[in-house]
Amino acid sequence: MPTYPIKLKNREEVASGTMAFHFEKPEGFVFKSGQHADFTLLNPPETDAEGNSRTFSLVSAPHENELVFATRMRDTAFKRVLKTMPLGTELTLEGPFGSMTLQNDVSRPAVFLAGGIGITPFISMVRHATEQKLSHKIFLFYSNRKVEDAPFLSELQNLEKQNLNFKLIATMTGSEKSEQSWIGERGYINKEMLAKYIRDISKPVYYLAGPPQMVLVMREMLNNAGIDDDNIRSEEFGGY
Repeated sequence: MPTYPIKLKNREEVASGTMAFHFEKPEGFVFKSGQHADFTLLNPPETDAEGNSRTFSLVSAPHENELVFATRMRDTAFKRVLKTMPLGTELTLEGPFGSMTLQNDVSRPAVFLAGGIGITPFISMVRHATEQKLSHKIFLFYSNRKVEDAPFLSELQNLEKQNLNFKLIATMTGSEKSEQSWIGERGYINKEMLAKYIRDISKPVYYLAGPPQMVLVMREMLNNAGIDDDNIRSEEFGGY
């Protein structure tokens, strides 16, 4: 897999404790929405046992002229450097990797189940489907504790208005602790919530992304609802 030099263009906070990092898109780098890549710091001023490389899903869609990833900001050497390094700093990019991409069969709905920062591959997929005017019917169930914790929530709400084939179902599990009011679903994603919005839950292809425990629970929930593993695609986001 080729390695590309990339330069940091910008960074921004996209939710409480979550930042997005924007990079120049290297010439010749081609990927599919939903894929990820390895990012490596070059001669960072500090490092630790976790090393200088991390794998991140690409938030940006293939048609965009930049590459973007988003991550929760833990107190590690990698993320301290990422947060403070000057704009224009060069990193290396290796990839793309991953096969959790939108299925070709447009006759089956795609159902995305995301928790927290697990939203990142789905942002890319929904942006791509909207820009390309794909005919896939897409349902996104997006779980966060509260509104402040939900990266890209307002963008997803806008994409829902632009794409008649896209339905966003955001749910908050701790909205009573939020400083912002919430009108929408509450509680964890479960079979009953799916059935409220999907006429036949046996028909879709399901995509799961989020913390490992959340992905495990969602897969068990789907299996108990009669969904075969052949119709489930997943990606776990560890604590890095």
